[in-house]
Amino acid sequence: MSLSTAVSLASLDPAELAEALGHSFETYGFAIVADHGVDPALIARADAAARAFFALPDAVKRHYHVPGTGGARGYTPFGVETAKDAIQSDLKEFWHVGRELPAGHPFAQFMLPNLWPDEVADFHDAQLALFDALDATGRRLLSAIALYLDLDPAWFDDTVRDGNSVLRLLHYPPVSPDAPGIRAGAHEDINTITLLLGAEEAGLELLDREGRWLEVKPREGELVVNVGDMLQRLTNNVLRSTTHRVRNPAPERRGFSRYSMPFFLHFRPDFLIETLPGCISADRPDLYPRPITAHDYLMQRLREIKLL
Repeated sequence: MSLSTAVSLASLDPAELAEALGHSFETYGFAIVADHGVDPALIARADAAARAFFALPDAVKRHYHVPGTGGARGYTPFGVETAKDAIQSDLKEFWHVGRELPAGHPFAQFMLPNLWPDEVADFHDAQLALFDALDATGRRLLSAIALYLDLDPAWFDDTVRDGNSVLRLLHYPPVSPDAPGIRAGAHEDINTITLLLGAEEAGLELLDREGRWLEVKPREGELVVNVGDMLQRLTNNVLRSTTHRVRNPAPERRGFSRYSMPFFLHFRPDFLIETLPGCISADRPDLYPRPITAHDYLMQRLREIKLL
């Protein structure tokens, strides 16, 4: 079994889109989104720049690693990040691009300035443009989610304005025939929603309610979108943050790298994650009676996955 049917962001009216996304999120915690409006040429540019960076010598890449920052910006080397409660580290390296803030912005205390590799000419412009495009698409998706939750379509606008969102450029290097079976251990995402490009290469799987691992199979250019823990907490588990992983490929694909570009859309750092009243009832008591700011929750979770 697999999740492969896409929801069209362009062809459905707002109510239809809200129902389609909401149903998929309640059932799987995931949805596949087609016609999302992010320019394929821009995606290709950003992908090419990311691949050019990861092809650099290890010593050059490590020049952009800043220990003690949780990998918030710049490069995180292979084998550092570890899924919560896992023993083996993930088989990946990555680069983080964050939001560019103007001088003196009050959120500068929460968000480090970006780093940029000198060795890849188009890296800066391509990644910032992709960040902005995915940020805009994420707000459209949140508007549909608000409708599904019987909120005003603009309810999430202020919650994510200048949010601590991150574009992650991911590289899973080729693996040997006897490598462990998992490239990225079973985990849930920390943030509000995740928009993932590059999941066409087989390996992404979600854990369904029956305890089965289902393959997530988008078509080329489609977005995989999933609920993060912050949104699950806000909605009192109405929308599920689903456990997922990346398996190693079949033997014939083990000599190939896997590249992907997840965009982790976050609430603004000072947003108080407090259970929505409409998601509490006699049958669904409040599971999260103590509110927490988005920043404090992020720090708590980064420690759990050994990035802090």
